[in-house]
Amino acid sequence: ETSSANWWNGDVGRQLADVLSNELSATGDFKVIERQKIDAVLAEQDLAASSRMRPGSSPHTGNITGAQYLVTGSVSAYTEDTSNTGGGLNIAGFRVGGGKSEAYIAIDLRVVDAETSEVVYARTVEGRSSSGGVNLRGYVSGIGGDFAHAKKPPASKAVRAALIEATDYLDCTMVKRDGCEARYEQKEQRRRQSSKDTLDLD
Repeated sequence: ETSSANWWNGDVGRQLADVLSNELSATGDFKVIERQKIDAVLAEQDLAASSRMRPGSSPHTGNITGAQYLVTGSVSAYTEDTSNTGGGLNIAGFRVGGGKSEAYIAIDLRVVDAETSEVVYARTVEGRSSSGGVNLRGYVSGIGGDFAHAKKPPASKAVRAALIEATDYLDCTMVKRDGCEARYEQKEQRRRQSSKDTLDLD
């Protein structure tokens, strides 16, 4: 069974941005500027300007840091596939079989220069996750049974994998630049070739 994500909703974009911000901050190589919750920051400064705060404890205005780059992204593909792996083992009237569940996500990533609006980096990053499960079927003393226990991978595993890949790519191309770019270029070539093979492009 293949399906799109049933958990997709309007909050997912903000959640993805939160995860990416955390991953970028965790590298220690980026200064991440908060913009999603900027209203809360401005509200705190406005409260300080109202003279209701204790002197010396309020934040000053005019010091919000500007961003040199804007990171944007969109989910271009997401699939979940749940299937039986086949085979099995008969034990005391019961048949034990296997199952497998996989998730895949692709995110189109862009880095925009905030001063020139130029797209300086663009890449599609991918994330995959998989896990197994157990199917149990049996017939004993006139009673049939069909039980399943599937360890279906949460979508968050594939999402997290893609965002870690995005973080590593940005850290490589924007900060380290130590030859790691070649590895990501090879990944991109393989991804594009795989897409061409799937689409059977001329």
